[in-house]
Amino acid sequence: MNESTQFQPIFEGKRVRLASPEPEDDVIVASWTRDDVYMRNLDDDPVVPLSVDRLRQRPQHGDYGFHIRTLDDDTLIGFVALFNISGRNQTAEMAIGIGNPEYRGKGYGSDALRLILRYAFDELNLHHLGLTVMSYNHAAMMAYERVGFVKEGVQRQVIARSGQRHDLVLYGILREEWLATQTT
Repeated sequence: MNESTQFQPIFEGKRVRLASPEPEDDVIVASWTRDDVYMRNLDDDPVVPLSVDRLRQRPQHGDYGFHIRTLDDDTLIGFVALFNISGRNQTAEMAIGIGNPEYRGKGYGSDALRLILRYAFDELNLHHLGLTVMSYNHAAMMAYERVGFVKEGVQRQVIARSGQRHDLVLYGILREEWLATQTT
């Protein structure tokens, strides 16, 4: 390999870095489960606060799960994960959550999205990356679209929350769509 070859950083962005989950992080992650707004935006499962012991019994963040930490002071603010990876089809799904409310809506999630997209397409050689989001999570949909995700479909009224029905929106991004965002 040519020593002058330059690689884009895959774990460090402008505001955050992707880090390995550590056992000492579990106390912080468990505290996020007491935030019902965060939990209702993250998943369609019933909201349940988790103890550290119960958190450790749950399945991990997926095939490739990372914690999101700030570059400024190494604060743990969230997670991002790739799962349901199909090497044959070069596809995967992803999930992201900014658990620390002080860091929501300030660009940290978008920076983490850009990193996980680079990891998915450059490191794992994926062709398609998909995700789902509840239709009431407008901030997340704007963030996904900002980094290049395209709305691919809707599962109508499959989410029940507080006596109301909500859609589940499917988003995806192809390698060539992501590459087009890298040249601008």
